[in-house]
Amino acid sequence: ASLSLLRLSGASRSKLGQPGSLEGTRFYSKDNEGSWFRSLFVHKVDPRKDAHSTLLSKKETSNLYKIQFHNVKPECLDAYNSLTEAVLPKLHLDEDYPCSLVGNWNTWYGEQDQAVHLWRFSGGYPALMDCMNKLKNNKEYLEFRKERSQMLLSRRNQMLLEFSFWNEPQPRAGPNIYELRTYKLKPGTMIEWGNNWARAIKYRQENQEAVGGFFSQIGELYVVHHLWAYKDLQSREETRNAAWRKRGWDENVYYTVPLVRHMESRIMIPLKISPLQ
Repeated sequence: ASLSLLRLSGASRSKLGQPGSLEGTRFYSKDNEGSWFRSLFVHKVDPRKDAHSTLLSKKETSNLYKIQFHNVKPECLDAYNSLTEAVLPKLHLDEDYPCSLVGNWNTWYGEQDQAVHLWRFSGGYPALMDCMNKLKNNKEYLEFRKERSQMLLSRRNQMLLEFSFWNEPQPRAGPNIYELRTYKLKPGTMIEWGNNWARAIKYRQENQEAVGGFFSQIGELYVVHHLWAYKDLQSREETRNAAWRKRGWDENVYYTVPLVRHMESRIMIPLKISPLQ
């Protein structure tokens, strides 16, 4: 059996480059062939003793983010949006609460009848706990939660840190659509992901589409969220296609795809109160 296998392997090798074989087919331009060839030599990530949150997050700030996903009863979505727009800005403007709204959206393409909210806590976990303790005594907020609960099918959240090499999300004028790309990584690969994206982000900033990049700390772990802004779906298509024409982008994709267990894309429309319009 071993001898037969060796003969078969030799026969297969003898066909390399012959017409009709995959090896003899040219799939790439010369530039792309060079990039493809270089991508075979995958860089090893040095073992580190540090936690990946320490290595990858911003050092000059201690911002903590919370992302919320609310699945709303279809018949209640308009009422949910109206209630949200009436109450949440008050918390955002109240200086006693160390938190601020980053963005509020409805999912357009992806999971339907869904609201996504992103909050920033300046001061990290102490700011989070301070805010939560104050909200427990806020009657208006408690009434808001009670009324809101009647409109929801389910809800979940995650605590996030921001990647050091991404832009910090800042308010922007609209109109824009937003894409939230969520990657669930294989455990142990977060540092390798960050190393590659620290180099790759330069290919995706010419049109100021990069809004923010985050990784989970509490909730489902080894989850990455990339947030992008585009004028419309056609602009998204053109911007993404342009990245593939840049030498080096294909290598980033080659290195990072094996790290992913699952990925999801949401196209989202901002609510009226969202600082990201």
